[in-house]
Amino acid sequence: MCGIAGFVNARGDAEGPVLQAMLRRIAHRGPDGQGVFLEGRAALGHRRLAIIDLEGGPQPMFNEDGRFVVVFNGEIYNYQALTEELVAAGHTFATRSDTEVLLHGWEAWGRDLLPRLRGMFAFALWDRKTGTLFCARDPFGIKPLYYYQAADGTLLFASEIKAFLDHPAFEKRLNESQLELYLSFQYSPGEETFFRGVKKLLPAHCLTLDSSGLRVERWWQAEFTPELSPTDWAAAIDDTMQGSVAAHKIADVEVAGFLSGGVDSAYITALARPTRCYTIGYAEAGYDEADQAAHLARVLGIQSRVRRITPEEFWNAIPAVQYHMDEPLADAAAVALYFLNGEAAKDVKVCLSGEGADEFFAGYNIYKEPFTATWYDRLPAGLRRVLGAVAERLPAVPGVNFLVRRARPLAQRYYGNTALFTERQKRRLLRHDYRAALPFDLARPYWQASAGLDPVTRMQWCDLHLWLAGDILLKADKMSMAHSLELRVPFLDREVFALARRLPPDAKADARQTKKALRAAAARHLPLPSAERKKRGFPVPVRDWLRDPVYAARVRAAFDSPAAARFFQVRQLHILLDRHLRRRQDNWRQIFCIYCFLVWYEQFFGSDAA
Repeated sequence: MCGIAGFVNARGDAEGPVLQAMLRRIAHRGPDGQGVFLEGRAALGHRRLAIIDLEGGPQPMFNEDGRFVVVFNGEIYNYQALTEELVAAGHTFATRSDTEVLLHGWEAWGRDLLPRLRGMFAFALWDRKTGTLFCARDPFGIKPLYYYQAADGTLLFASEIKAFLDHPAFEKRLNESQLELYLSFQYSPGEETFFRGVKKLLPAHCLTLDSSGLRVERWWQAEFTPELSPTDWAAAIDDTMQGSVAAHKIADVEVAGFLSGGVDSAYITALARPTRCYTIGYAEAGYDEADQAAHLARVLGIQSRVRRITPEEFWNAIPAVQYHMDEPLADAAAVALYFLNGEAAKDVKVCLSGEGADEFFAGYNIYKEPFTATWYDRLPAGLRRVLGAVAERLPAVPGVNFLVRRARPLAQRYYGNTALFTERQKRRLLRHDYRAALPFDLARPYWQASAGLDPVTRMQWCDLHLWLAGDILLKADKMSMAHSLELRVPFLDREVFALARRLPPDAKADARQTKKALRAAAARHLPLPSAERKKRGFPVPVRDWLRDPVYAARVRAAFDSPAAARFFQVRQLHILLDRHLRRRQDNWRQIFCIYCFLVWYEQFFGSDAA
């Protein structure tokens, strides 16, 4: 895993010092080496974290005749099989690295290379003969890639937005309309970013820049196609997961693991049996899973180390976390991951983690909703809408959120499991109406594409395309790369998805349990309490820490800042905080969302805050 950056000038030769400055911005992604390609209008750069073929894999890398040059971030787990196929077809390899498969694969198959790749990737390939740039991103968005086309036509690309800051053609401007969506999602959703003109190359998409202009296209579509066949789904999942874990352990360095109290990381750890694993803990017992993880590690015979986070450390790390994220993220688990990756990076370069299981196998507690309180859904739709409208005006007390959510059918309101501010709340909170897209506008295409399927599968479809790529995987990449650590995610494998997409509704969730078939597979290798443990996410005690006067004062100072006055009705910010401190409302997620935005804003636009 590494970092890439580059540009293609609209006119004039590429400037070496500019590329060097871009690479310095992302040096944390690859401390083991740097390589550059400069020729004519094109500049491609690479920062390397050496994992496979430690001596022979430097980039940029060329094919045999030097026509194609590539920079690549990620891992191709079936590179050995693809190498054998390409050698048999007459291609000559100069290294043992997975990077070289991209070059010869492109020669042999062109864009048809992409669905043959098993792994995580974001790469840029330059055709020196035709002057064509081709970039592509993996199916699920494990590895990030951003691009920006300047006013003069120059195209920039990089693993992180911050690499653009040193390019003279880049105009750093805030995309204020993204703020409304962020307040609903807690992350920056969709293709747009908080930097005007900067776009995410979305998962399973590719980009081409040639003499005819810039084109962005989807190269693959993730779809769920549930089957009702009497398959032993637990056995099928276990067999497929064993194959995926084995593939994800391929490396020329040690591969360790992350272990929490949940079934996802426990199952991966039980299958992989790394020498050691790492866990986050807290002094607050209600949030701490370290004892559960340590007990399981002893049962599996694996060394474990716990990194306990203090509230002071947590709050002090938020600016660094927001800087590394590039865009504001109000997921408190990102801060925990920042420390977890930092602890692991003291010893190893690679860790396995459990991201993706919830989206593939229906693990979120909200997936129980179609099976609970079904009597309420049988009430007249008009009555439910009236009750929801009334509830939306009430303080955030137990039961209010239920009434607001159930006012409309699931297919008209669900856009993710972290809906924070309602439209009415945002109108009261923001100083300006940015007239951004509504949150459900981003989800509507996925609900339309999944028409006719069961409710849980339709929620999965939405979360796979929005939440997984926009929050889960982005923080996994950015928090691991902040510490020069490669994070591998065996659930997010093409073979695993080929099976998971076929799961029938009764193998997913009901009113009592989530991830039913996955838990049954995990129970083959884990103690039953570990396999059946209720989904908790990645709990962080922010709710409690916010009520400490020391940390409440930090938030209040941010709420009194010039930046806060620019975007928000400051009085409303203090009302949110005061009601939380007095225990009249549980507003910690809303408060943390605004605070993270303000911290991020100071990191990237602080001189403009006034």
